Amino acid sequence: MACNDQFFAAAARLTAQPSRLASFALRLTTALTLCALLGACGFHLRSSATLPFESMFISGSPSFATLLGRAVRAGSSTRVTDNPKDAQVILQIVGEQNERVILSLSGSGRVRELQLRYRVSYRLNDRDSRELLPVSEVQLKRDLTYNDSDVLGKEQEEGLLIRDMRNDAVQQVMRRLQAARLEPAAKIAP
Repeated sequence: MACNDQFFAAAARLTAQPSRLASFALRLTTALTLCALLGACGFHLRSSATLPFESMFISGSPSFATLLGRAVRAGSSTRVTDNPKDAQVILQIVGEQNERVILSLSGSGRVRELQLRYRVSYRLNDRDSRELLPVSEVQLKRDLTYNDSDVLGKEQEEGLLIRDMRNDAVQQVMRRLQAARLEPAAKIAP
């Protein structure tokens, strides 16, 4: 009897092996298929920016210029100079603006919802003051629910949203700078 029990136990282990192997093969096939689909859709990790110039000077709003300069140094081979005469191009931050707009009020006239707006406008010139990119604007909006009983928390949330909008604007300006040409922008005749 003991011999039969051992035989049946060994047979059960052998029959369990193919199901484990089939399960592994199915998981492997599924993973490979998902990787192939992900690659086929054009997905790729963000790589460093390839800016079409070797050096740049950033002037204008100190807070935005500092963030943008940090992004250029970290994400590209372009040098950020301290002197406009040493730079191949000059990025001028023309304006930066934060706004708060009330979207809705409660029945008692208290603010229920706000919209935060962030705008930054810029232009790109070469060292001879020829315009490479005309004045362009990046505009971002975020909605924020507001509650009078949680003023400190909402102030912190507003600060985080503004910081995130500023970081998003830096990334958008970086992408737009990648598309810049070193030839002056063509003027459109009226």
